[in-house]
Amino acid sequence: MAEVLIKPSKLSGTVTVPPSKSDCHRAIICGALSMGKCTISPISLSEDIKATISCINALGAETEIKGDTLTIDSSHLFSRCKADFNCNESGSTLRFFIPVAGALGIEGTFTGSGLLPQRPIGIYLDTLPKQGVECETEGGLPLKIKGQLKSGTFEIPGNVSSQFVTGLLLALPLLDGDSKIILTSPLESVGYINMTIDTMKRFGVDVEVTDYGYFVKGNQHYTPQDYTVQGDWSQAAFFMVAGALGGEITVNGIDPNSTQGDKEICNLLKRFGADVTTTENSVTVKKSNLRGIDIDASQIPDLVPVLAVCGAGATGVTKIYNAERLRIKESDRLKTTMEAINNLGGMVAQLDDGLLIQGVGSLNGGKAEGCNDHRIVMASAVASIIARNDVIVTDSHAIKKSYPDFFGDFKKLGGNVNVINNR
Repeated sequence: MAEVLIKPSKLSGTVTVPPSKSDCHRAIICGALSMGKCTISPISLSEDIKATISCINALGAETEIKGDTLTIDSSHLFSRCKADFNCNESGSTLRFFIPVAGALGIEGTFTGSGLLPQRPIGIYLDTLPKQGVECETEGGLPLKIKGQLKSGTFEIPGNVSSQFVTGLLLALPLLDGDSKIILTSPLESVGYINMTIDTMKRFGVDVEVTDYGYFVKGNQHYTPQDYTVQGDWSQAAFFMVAGALGGEITVNGIDPNSTQGDKEICNLLKRFGADVTTTENSVTVKKSNLRGIDIDASQIPDLVPVLAVCGAGATGVTKIYNAERLRIKESDRLKTTMEAINNLGGMVAQLDDGLLIQGVGSLNGGKAEGCNDHRIVMASAVASIIARNDVIVTDSHAIKKSYPDFFGDFKKLGGNVNVINNR
């Protein structure tokens, strides 16, 4: 269990955030399904991306990494009829590969670690057997599947996780017939679906958006591409909030025209009262007097922990709602966000579907439990900016899941971070 001690300091300067983990997942899978040779760059070898690479290897793809470029040769993708898929702690990897393996007719066993075996997959258990894929499970992982996925109509809710929709979108073009995805409830995190559709289109596959959901023609073919991965708005948000709380930070390598839903952080910080300036590939955020706001988190769940920290540093009340899905992430993020901020001297209360944050302007400091959740660890580190005393964050190793260089970048901006326990 790794712990870091952070001495309060204002961050300032320029940082380049890693490539988008979400974009990279999708590009790697599309590249593998192209049945040819592709390059994906730049990539950051977070634990989640390693999991996705290992799963395309399990399908028969050959991969090579040189510097920040991943080369995929998937000319022998259909050479295997059985595969073991270790998804580690990556929900995206798991939910994307289940229908893809079904579309390829792979007899597969899916395993995972951390809390992934307990995270929901029931939507597939309800839907895929109706379309030819047998599922054997005791409710979570391990999950065994076999059979050939058949085209047709897939009715799924849109408010559990957009990852189920993405998984089907990636798989259905490979089938012989046309398919429909009918959403039985409003779609949340629509930005991630738009990213999926955009990435698929760049690999030569089309999806039609309809009033009921999505229409996907069968017998389509992914075509090999050399793909450039977008910068990650989800990770940029941590340093943008750091700029709003104290200092002036420019984040490079992010596109304001991206399909990533988390680019909404720009508008949210402006509503908080921060000074935000955007260019074609960067955002600069300067400290200002912040005031609490109401935030509908239905489309931006990953931003909630750091937005709660921003609310703690503001005046007045910040209310975050429509965030109930956060209870089934790497941790119960409503609970763990509340506890981390309150342990540092904040005033946060849980709602059924969100958080109520009383702005306190500054925090005492103390010990924040990272709960083996990368976003809780990074949000707690940002909270140190408004602390009067030292902050200890546990489970600091969790950043390897998505942003392995986070603390290195934190230090480059003037942060004072020291590992005090690295068992």
